[in-house]
Amino acid sequence: MSLTVGLTGGIASGKSTVSAILIEKGISVIDADVEARLAVEKGEEAYQEIVRHFGGDILLEDGSIDRAKLGSIIFHNEKERLKLNSIVHPAVRKRMTAKKEKAIENGEKVVMLDIPLLFESKLTYMADKTLLVYVDEETQLKRLMARNQLSREEAMARIKSQMPLKDKKPLADAVIDNNGSLEETEKQLWSILKKWNAV
Repeated sequence: MSLTVGLTGGIASGKSTVSAILIEKGISVIDADVEARLAVEKGEEAYQEIVRHFGGDILLEDGSIDRAKLGSIIFHNEKERLKLNSIVHPAVRKRMTAKKEKAIENGEKVVMLDIPLLFESKLTYMADKTLLVYVDEETQLKRLMARNQLSREEAMARIKSQMPLKDKKPLADAVIDNNGSLEETEKQLWSILKKWNAV
């Protein structure tokens, strides 16, 4: 029996750190952000649809999508942003599901789906359990400022653009408190996975 876990967090909460720990131990982590990039590569179905809808102007000389140009279109236009999401999101889900099924066929005991907007995008149905990497806002702020060399205001704006981590806590099946050391985080991770008979 394989267990599929939806792993989520917020900006600078430490989700990537947890992913890295899992990958190091040979556990499959299927990353939504990586799949989103792959889904719009030249020749992919979503790529064709994006070009059909937005036109050839959004392409770079090599034929790949100019992310900055596409970003500037959807940033100011809700309708176009929703259109892009309606093309990309199903393609990403399809890719993630295919990889998940392959991992299950290979007899892997646990498969991690790294989905930043797990709750916001209502994707919890893709996983058997949900795991949130949590930090308090002050820690999140400090880590983000240090990591991205941002001012307090800039960092705060990015954090505020996401659903607050404290609101995600009651939605998750388990929470890793990542305010402490890496060792503490790792200890919590394995104890949760053991409880779920996943390791």
